[in-house]
Amino acid sequence: MRFKLMITTIAATALFTGAAGAQDSTLKKIKDTGVITIGHRESSSPFSYYDDKQQVVGYAMDLCMKIVDAVKKELKNDKIEVKLQPVTSATRIPLIANGTVDLECGSTTNNLDRQKQVAFTITHFVTANRFVSKKSANIKKLEDLKGKTVVSTSGTTNIKQITEFNTEKNLGLTIIPGKDHAEGFLMVETGRAAAFVMDDIILYSLVANSKEPKDFEISAEAFSVEPYGIMLRKDDPDFKKVVDTTMIDIYKSGEINNIYDKWFMKPIPPKGVSLNLPMGDSFKKVVAKPTDSGDPKDYQ
Repeated sequence: MRFKLMITTIAATALFTGAAGAQDSTLKKIKDTGVITIGHRESSSPFSYYDDKQQVVGYAMDLCMKIVDAVKKELKNDKIEVKLQPVTSATRIPLIANGTVDLECGSTTNNLDRQKQVAFTITHFVTANRFVSKKSANIKKLEDLKGKTVVSTSGTTNIKQITEFNTEKNLGLTIIPGKDHAEGFLMVETGRAAAFVMDDIILYSLVANSKEPKDFEISAEAFSVEPYGIMLRKDDPDFKKVVDTTMIDIYKSGEINNIYDKWFMKPIPPKGVSLNLPMGDSFKKVVAKPTDSGDPKDYQ
């Protein structure tokens, strides 16, 4: 499924002052405006990213469009317009919290800290925090990075965790915040950083789509469990019920298997590369028993 890009303009102050109608429930806002706004990432393959035609595609986008269909049915209006709004790791939570974006469809970790600001629907993927480096550098574990320059995407749980490890283990790292995942990987590719710290599924995708995949190695060592969820506004039970029910129906019907295979087992744009990543045991448990838990212990 492909979606033409529709850019909406956001005033800089909207991140902090709140969007118009943010006090209304999400369903009421969508009903009154006839518009649902989807937040998407620009380079979080295979979850949410631009393909070679500058269309927004991805696994999370397919799931979000199923939710959009359910919202249209709930509101009895199949003419609801879908607006696509690019978001970054830094802007995604504020734009959900103030009502500018209704659903954030990407690769966002659901954790207990973030649940204080936003809500999450049923987990749609379970990954882990690792790092990628060049094989020639022979970096196998975190301690091998001591004194080196590493990069991680700004506003992510990954950069927070590597910063904490740097202090706890006295690694003497120089940590650079990248604007997005593509920039982070490029810094390793061009030798400006020894490693890029990120969720392993993002790393697998970046390596698979690189010019020389064999030049890179992803650490065997994992630092955390990261459940991904589609974000929505906190304390909005009517909207969350529609969203959660849709996700559960996708899992219980088995439809999730086809959507998963499309993005993780088959060739995907822009290069037609397949990640060949079968569904992991942690996510299989979620499919069998859906949860929106932000506690990593519930996925182990």
